[in-house]
Amino acid sequence: MDLQLTGKTALVTGATAGIGLAIAGTLAREGVAVTITGRDREKLQNAVSKITHAAPQAQVSAVVADLASAEGTEALFKACPDTDILINNLGFYEARAFADITDEEWLRMFNINVMSGVRLSRHYFPRMLARNWGRVIFMSSEVGAFTPPDMVHYGVSKSAQLAVSRGMAELTKGTGVTVNSVLPSATRSDGIIDYLRQTAPKPGMTDQEIEAHFFQTYRPSSLIARMIEADEIAAMVALLASPLGAASNGAAVRVEGGTFRSIL
Repeated sequence: MDLQLTGKTALVTGATAGIGLAIAGTLAREGVAVTITGRDREKLQNAVSKITHAAPQAQVSAVVADLASAEGTEALFKACPDTDILINNLGFYEARAFADITDEEWLRMFNINVMSGVRLSRHYFPRMLARNWGRVIFMSSEVGAFTPPDMVHYGVSKSAQLAVSRGMAELTKGTGVTVNSVLPSATRSDGIIDYLRQTAPKPGMTDQEIEAHFFQTYRPSSLIARMIEADEIAAMVALLASPLGAASNGAAVRVEGGTFRSIL
């Protein structure tokens, strides 16, 4: 399917690995000129190499910037003053007992997961409205809809993204701009595997056994009963980012393997 994205520009944050890298690569293969961000120059260069190796004609540039800071955000604006598509993917997660989460940890979680996307949207979104076309996509999570007890601060940050996204969408009425959120479930990556190893009930379990235990114990409602691949998430994001996705606006789009036992 031609997603009609050739000639568009996109900014993907936190794109050196995982879902962000998969999104950047998918958009680049669709003819989008992609800018990716990260804090580590070497990781960014490796990400660019991976994308261009898979798609030699890809147009990819990288900006080293810490988007958890106002200074890093301003540096990005200078390097990339405008974009057609903004993918707010930057974020992190961690398991912490609720009573042990300090004020500083709460604020760090909110600053990185929520405020980074708010700062970028505050800059790029009005420009999209002015030219009557644009896409803003927040990469939220299934835990934006249900808060896990072992990472309450993370769940709150992902719920906040849904609220920001819907509120921004209300400002697009009658325009060619859309704002949506995407809610993945557990997606295969080095980070998630390390996290799942912490859930293993006994030592010596293989990664395959640990994954099966995770879905049996913590996500028994998952209909696919497996990790989602990053490229599967990226495919949905590319559709929402394209002109073909224009009818989805203000939506929280689930890509979570049927974990939610809900018809909406």
